[in-house]
Amino acid sequence: MKIKKGDITELHIEKYAFEGKGIAKVSKNELLGINEEDGNEKNYVVFVHGTYPGDVVKARLTKIKKSYAEAIAVEILSPSSDRTKAKCKYFGLCGGCKQQDLSYPKQLEYKQKQVGEIFNKLGGFIDFSTEPILPSDNVFFYRNKMEFSFSDKRWLTKKEISSNDKLSKDFALGLHIPKIYDKVLDIDECLLQSDLSNQILNFTRKFFLEKNISVYSTKTHTGFLRNLVIRQSFYNNYLMVNLVTSDEDEILLKEFANNLIEKFPAVTTVVNNISKKLSSVAVGDYEKVIYGSGFIYDKIGDYNFRISANSFFQTNTKQAEKLYQTTVDFAEFNGNETVYDLYSGAGTIAIFISQKVRKVFAFESVQSAVEDAKVNAQLNNISNVDFIIADLYKSFLPLVEKNNLPKPDVIIVDPPRSGMHKNTVDDVIALAPEKIVYVSCNPTTQVRDIKLMAEAGYKLVKIKPVDMFPHTYHIENVAFLKK
Repeated sequence: MKIKKGDITELHIEKYAFEGKGIAKVSKNELLGINEEDGNEKNYVVFVHGTYPGDVVKARLTKIKKSYAEAIAVEILSPSSDRTKAKCKYFGLCGGCKQQDLSYPKQLEYKQKQVGEIFNKLGGFIDFSTEPILPSDNVFFYRNKMEFSFSDKRWLTKKEISSNDKLSKDFALGLHIPKIYDKVLDIDECLLQSDLSNQILNFTRKFFLEKNISVYSTKTHTGFLRNLVIRQSFYNNYLMVNLVTSDEDEILLKEFANNLIEKFPAVTTVVNNISKKLSSVAVGDYEKVIYGSGFIYDKIGDYNFRISANSFFQTNTKQAEKLYQTTVDFAEFNGNETVYDLYSGAGTIAIFISQKVRKVFAFESVQSAVEDAKVNAQLNNISNVDFIIADLYKSFLPLVEKNNLPKPDVIIVDPPRSGMHKNTVDDVIALAPEKIVYVSCNPTTQVRDIKLMAEAGYKLVKIKPVDMFPHTYHIENVAFLKK
């Protein structure tokens, strides 16, 4: 009997893979339903979404390849002892918090193991140390930024479908359904930001529903409302509401802002980003400040940072301090170093390390981020950091040579999830710093880049995972390399 996509089979979950999939190892012959003597016995790996080690499940096969299969759990026959009850009523529907039904100590344990396995198996690294993962002090309400989407296609839950309630099927404000780009789950609370954020979410929905304002369609590219982004300071009393729309409507937005501020005096600024893009990215082509300064302010360690609507700022403020302190600890600064900070964003790392080194040159591709960084340096009276616009997807070495910059003793890199461009890796190797500290939100691309550095004579000394995003499979990792 040949197995096929859609078949349901019973599986025992033994391990847990990176990106949140349980692993079952079965006999391929057993899965095919043939006797062992009819063919060579082979182990076959099945990755099962929604499962944890210790689970016994019925799972529906969704992909069948020569050496592995993928499946999704349809029934938990015997739950793992590590399971816990998820707090969020939308768990399993929206795209976030996929590990909320796994105890937090186990989340940390698996993340630590997974990072180690990535460096062992993908990188081939053996002779290095792994420091214990840094847990997040807050496992709920830890985000300083939440991005909600409007949609003209509301995803209806089974409960909503079976109810007699009259629902607006062509208006939703909430979070996306996984792998379905055009449908949004209409939610009234998220446990990742503050309760005040949830109140603003519900107020915004009610305000625009009552006014019958159109929602942007990803199919026809018409409609007004696109995103609601709420940014909230962790250490200061600042709160930004950013409404992303497809066009301007000054009268409507002022009415919204006036009503919002009257209801929620804690709101310190209201911004309108206007996006003409076809893609569903919550960043405008330009913005208009409706109320307040258009900025909020927050702290990491002893330093203050100005955050605009589209600034990059670590979303777990408290944990960011631990991440940056790990960077400092790994670098072991003596105070006389010249440091290059690549992918420097709004200057958070460069400013955080500035008083521990002689000079920092911070390189960033995005002009607006460089402008934010310069403001942040002024806010903190920092004078030993130079912020430089540089294309880190080509080669920044000619810029170094043209400006006759001193060679770095230490290079810190903190690239996006895609990792470093090979040209940038080559530039780092050519500059030959004594130390490299690599901060990453994606260990798989991090290890790819570090392999290239190792081949060029650098030794991986140690790594340390930092859990910035509880209840998700995402993990930050800091790696230290020495020449």
